[in-house]
Order: sequence, then C-alpha cells, then structure tokens
Amino acid sequence: MAAAFSGRVLGARSRIGTAAQLRAWARRGRAMTPASPAVAASTPSHGYANATPAVHLTPDKELEFEQDKTTVLFRVLDEPGALNEVLTMFGQYGFDMTHIQSRLSKDDVDAYEFEIDFKGDELDSKVSTFLDVLREQTDELRVLGKKQVPWFPRHISDFDHFTQKTLDADEDLESDHPGFNDPDYRQRRADICKAAMAYKAGTGRVPNPIERVEYHEDEVAAWGAVYNQLMKLYPAHACKEAQHNLKLLQRHAGYGPDQIPQLEDVSVFLREASGFSCRPITGLLSARAFLAALAFRVFFSTQYIRHPSQPFYTPEPDVCHELLGHVPMFADPDFADFSQEIGLASLGASDADIERLATCYWFSVEFGLCREKDVYGQRTLKAYGAGCLSSFGELEHCMSDKPEVRPWDPLEACQQSYPITTFQPVYYAAESFADARERMIDFTATINRPFDVRYNRHSQRIEFDRNVSVAPPRD
Repeated sequence: MAAAFSGRVLGARSRIGTAAQLRAWARRGRAMTPASPAVAASTPSHGYANATPAVHLTPDKELEFEQDKTTVLFRVLDEPGALNEVLTMFGQYGFDMTHIQSRLSKDDVDAYEFEIDFKGDELDSKVSTFLDVLREQTDELRVLGKKQVPWFPRHISDFDHFTQKTLDADEDLESDHPGFNDPDYRQRRADICKAAMAYKAGTGRVPNPIERVEYHEDEVAAWGAVYNQLMKLYPAHACKEAQHNLKLLQRHAGYGPDQIPQLEDVSVFLREASGFSCRPITGLLSARAFLAALAFRVFFSTQYIRHPSQPFYTPEPDVCHELLGHVPMFADPDFADFSQEIGLASLGASDADIERLATCYWFSVEFGLCREKDVYGQRTLKAYGAGCLSSFGELEHCMSDKPEVRPWDPLEACQQSYPITTFQPVYYAAESFADARERMIDFTATINRPFDVRYNRHSQRIEFDRNVSVAPPRD
C-alpha cells in the first residue's frame, strides 16, 4: 500500500502478497466486466528478434521429463568395497541415481544405512527385477513412499494455468483508490486486464508475443511525470547497474518520458540481457506463486497505470513500479541470479519458509540498498530495490539520515518486521549482488525441504533429486 507524506510519495510496495500485503491489498485483481478490446497485436521494432509462436513438446518428451523416481532404503556392512559393489549395480542395470544419503544403522553397529533415489517407477518390470537383485546384495531393503510437498510449478507452461486461480477475483477497487469513483478508469483497467488474463506464453523456448496496449494521452502524461521526476534523482541515488540498464532500455525498449514502454519489447530485451522474461498479470499474486516464477526467471508485471489525476500516488503496483523499479535490475545478470536463488528456494517450501523468503524479497528486491565505490574510492550508498527506484519519496528517504541501514544478512532480515503504509525505517545494504547471492545460497540451507532443485533452462523445467509427490495448486 502506498501513501503520500509531506508532499513526498511512496511508490507501490511489492509485487507479491505476503500475509500483511494480502490483507492490505485484499481487493486487487481481475478485470471488472467484459469489455471492448484495449490492446492490439503488433511486433516490436527496437532491433531485437521478434518472438515466434511457442513449439509444444511431444508426449514422449513430456513423459521423459516427468519420469518417476523410486526410493530404496537398505543396510550394508561396514567393510571395504561393500557400498561400491552396490552402487556399481545401478549403472550396470541402467538406472541413474539422483540422491544418496547415509546414516548409522540403529540396529547393527557394524553397518550403515543408505537411502537412494533413482530414476524409474517401482511398478515397471525392469525396476522390479532390479529391486530383486538389490535385495540379494543388501540387508533389509525397503521401498519408501513418495515424500509429500506443497505445490510448485515444474514446467514454465504451468504458469499459463494457475495465475488466474491465485489472483483475488474481487472486481472492486478499494475506496482509497483515486479511480474508485471514476467509471471510465475502471473500465479502462478492465480492458487491459481482460487481455492479460487471456495471455498464454506456451511451452516453447520463446514465449508467445504479449499483446500491445494502446495507451491514452493522459496515461502517457502520468508516466512522463513519474519518469522525469525519477530521472532527476537517479544519477545521485540509483545503483550503477540500474543506471546502465536504463540507458539500454531507452535505446532498445522504448523507455522515455513520451511513451509507456510495451511489455513485449521489455520482455524481449530482458531475455537477451539476463534470461528473464515478462508475463502480463492483472494484480497481486500470492507470495508462493510470485516467488516460484522467479525460479524460472519469469517476472509477472501489470500493464495498467495509476490514476492520471494523481501521478505521484498509487496504492498498488502499476506499470510505473514494474518498468522503472524492477525491470532495470532484472536486466543485470548478477541480480537476475540472485532473484532466481530466492525463487528456487521457495519451491516446495513450507508456508513458514515462504514467509521468511518473502521477507527477504522485501528487504532486497523491493527495498534493497548496496554500496559502491565513488571516484575517491569511498563506498557510498545506492538504491537497487524497486520500491525505492520507482518512488522519488522513498528514494530520497532511504538516502537520508533518518532510516537505519544494516549489512545484508538474510538470516536477520527474514525476521525483521516492516511497515507497508510508511517509509521504511530499516534497510539492508549488500556489498555486491554476487555477495548477496552467496549469502542467499547460505540462507537456503536453513530451509527445511526434503529435496533439492535446479532449473534446466533448455527444457524450461525444474529438476529435483528426490521421489516426491507435489500437491495440487491451491485455489
């Protein structure tokens, strides 16, 4: 939630819905009514290759990616070569191991227990034959059941099916929204949101093109007012990565005060710069869903803009917050890696750990600061968080002597409370994005999850090492 204080303005607070934010933004979301089209298909003309229609995977390929795993637990005597003989059998029978875990045997002081996950369904005849052979070479072999974990998307195409379910479906704006009593503004939002709800990226390496919005003159004027005000502050307060990428966005993605950039152009630019891409969305996503998208290097972005009568105020994320706050940083490879680490850590995590990760997101991706060397070799404070870069009020405040600035430490930050209707009293400053990423990797070790994951950018799938059963998405 954003608000104006003493002539200065807080920008939109966050793209994800933590518990507090979901209460504050409880009525944001889908298009209000069926409406006439507000968008028109077009192709970008900024020097990058046009997006091509997605290519769908064959059923055989889908089956290969979704291959089941089997988990076995057995005991081996503590003697030279005993384990090696067992492990060699997996290769001899053509089974790939994905996870090995050892522990002392509780029943035999002269033995160790091993838990191994390997690719293959225990109901398959080849797996059954192999298990019979394993039983002859080990003691007390048992086949364990799947580990139950919360829902997470496993292929990038999953986002085409769940986003509408995770959005708040209430069609009314909050009474404090400047457009609450403006039927034309509400209809305009409905038009833009209708196209966003219908968007499907597909399963190909290149997403389907995002429809282009024909912005109105008053909308462009509101964008220009925000853009010009922030450009006055960026040279002194924005990090070098944001400033560098903003110049590239001006050159290649239509950034400037006289037009609102098209999300398709921005997405094409990001794919070439850092591997990130954009998806249109109609409002607030749950923390779990939004963080999961980061694991795939996907950023969900609104396309509508704040009410033109108050260009320096917004009670929710809008296109100014997304394109001026988030996009310049997602174009930086180190920052993109850092953001993806947060996303990967969220997959299959408990609700409590999702809350911790969302808080880390708040104090980094949304309101993070960093230190840079100036011309004299001194390390000076700069902003990289989207809540700062998209709000001149927050940007001035975070660089003043009023807030407390602490070193970036996810273990501490995840427990820090924060307000959503005032300027932040506490910020965290990283020494570098590479350092921030390493600290985030260390932090993920504290997340209690029975498996590890990685993102395969070629197949656009999440790969995990354990035999797990993923719960269906929540409504």
